Amino acid sequence: MTISFEAPPRAAIDAFHAAALAAGGTCECLPGPRGWAPNAYAAYARDLDGNKLAAYCFSPD
Repeated sequence: MTISFEAPPRAAIDAFHAAALAAGGTCECLPGPRGWAPNAYAAYARDLDGNKLAAYCFSPD
């Protein structure tokens, strides 16, 4: 299962990813720009149950 959240600033995406890893999750994809939409920025992690978590935004900064 994939669960995704929209977060306005890119810093929130970075914080989400760091918190997921600190809580024991695993990295699926480091925070960074994505080519699937203009200004897309996202990060992915797996939680302890194996769910894929995604946080994304479309903010240019």
